[in-house]
Amino acid sequence: MPIHNLQPLAALIAGILILVFPRLLNYVVALYLIIVGVLGLMR
Repeated sequence: MPIHNLQPLAALIAGILILVFPRLLNYVVALYLIIVGVLGLMR
């Protein structure tokens, strides 16, 4: 599964988690930035 297909799914899951657990926002954003950064460096 190409990575560009996972981004909308990850965004949807992150959005739902943030709605349910607003305190997760910092962790979700931090993890997203780390993952995007690592994947960007690997290309």
